[in-house]
Amino acid sequence: MLYLYRLTIQPRKEIPLNSISESPAIEVPSIRNKSVFATFDGGNSSSDAGILLLKEMEKTTGIINAMSAIIEDQRDQRYVDHSYNILVSQRVFQICAGYEDANDCNHLRNDPIFKLCANVLPDTDTPLASQPTMSRFENTPSRRTLYQLAYAFVDTFIASYEKEPSVIVLDFDDTEDTVHGNQQLSLFNAYVGDYCYMPLHIYEGLSGKLVCALLKPGKQLGGAGMLAILKRLVTYLRKHWKNTVIVFRGDCHFTAPEVMHWIEKQQNLYFVTGLTSNAVLQQYAEITVQSAKNLFAASQRKVTLFHSFFYQATTWHNPQRVVVKVEISPEHNNPNVRFIVSNMVKAKATVLYSQIYCARGNAELYIKDLKTYLKSDRTSCHRFLANQFRLFLHSAAYVLIHTLQRTALRATQWERATMQTIQLKLFKIGVRVKELTTRIKIELPSTCPVQDVLRTAFAELNRMRC
Repeated sequence: MLYLYRLTIQPRKEIPLNSISESPAIEVPSIRNKSVFATFDGGNSSSDAGILLLKEMEKTTGIINAMSAIIEDQRDQRYVDHSYNILVSQRVFQICAGYEDANDCNHLRNDPIFKLCANVLPDTDTPLASQPTMSRFENTPSRRTLYQLAYAFVDTFIASYEKEPSVIVLDFDDTEDTVHGNQQLSLFNAYVGDYCYMPLHIYEGLSGKLVCALLKPGKQLGGAGMLAILKRLVTYLRKHWKNTVIVFRGDCHFTAPEVMHWIEKQQNLYFVTGLTSNAVLQQYAEITVQSAKNLFAASQRKVTLFHSFFYQATTWHNPQRVVVKVEISPEHNNPNVRFIVSNMVKAKATVLYSQIYCARGNAELYIKDLKTYLKSDRTSCHRFLANQFRLFLHSAAYVLIHTLQRTALRATQWERATMQTIQLKLFKIGVRVKELTTRIKIELPSTCPVQDVLRTAFAELNRMRC
């Protein structure tokens, strides 16, 4: 992590090293016969000034206020120093800045930027919560509370649209979350080769907005479980959007007869999922494969062919449209044959596969932001419910940063940047904070490399609130 050092340059003979500060000085190699040393007496400083952008972003999304309002506070208020809103704010903003471990709370209790983001005065008010307080808080939500928090994320997703969208794509995907202890409901997964959870991520595929992230035991969902989640989600969305076309999209293990059968009976609801190959499908694709081989033999250039047909597996209720893609290239002489299944009977096979189905690969990038860069796999609590709450806290961080990128940072180089890049180049800015009698002064470096971006972003956030 980047920390701010205040460097004082003086001749060695005039000022002893340890006379400047009570803490030991750090010696740095001399420059032009002048000694250089660093001390940790730079005042009330922080290395995360850019997080103030997310404080303004919270006023637009309201995700932190929504989460804290749902959690019922049963503590004796006479002995309470930190409200649930402060605790959620502290945890989420620290996750946004790259401090995903609850132990980081101990080191950042007096950080002026995180105190400001939690609506706490940097000097006058008490420090933020410590790790034990935060750990107790993470174990507070009940199953019912977590159920309500899941809907809070869906509400935030719905509110992000100014009007009813014409079409949305629900990308379902899961990813392994390897555990390193005796966590509840962690299971051994043969594919992963370890004990893990298997959280389900749901994103809107056209925009990358997070719909919800649900923690699951370490196995893939069955058809009944998948249908239960999809049915609740679609039913809830339909209360707000009557005419929106909804597309359910996923990999081959999301191809479930129960899901396909239910979707077929709904209006303006479609599915497109991968389909595992078998001998019957290979037989249907034989003519297309042979045509691709003939074209490749004649041109020795990459050949890609698409073909669609109707097919019904023994467990399916009705025949479904299947699209096959056959690809042969000079690098791989053997045909690469892939299948997808969909109830979109009017879409061209090429468009259905290349533009609609293949775009689901973006969901892996969204998962990478949440899992790899925001460390949503830090599910080290023993209780399963506590780990689900942790996943929600990390999800809130994703919502804030993603909304910031698509609003205040739109049409800039940061709009499509990874969240790690945003953390390192936009959030990690050294700053000094001064609490005066009638105002709080935030002193940013004169040489700040992103000062134009910060000015533009804050101006855009002010305009959005008008």
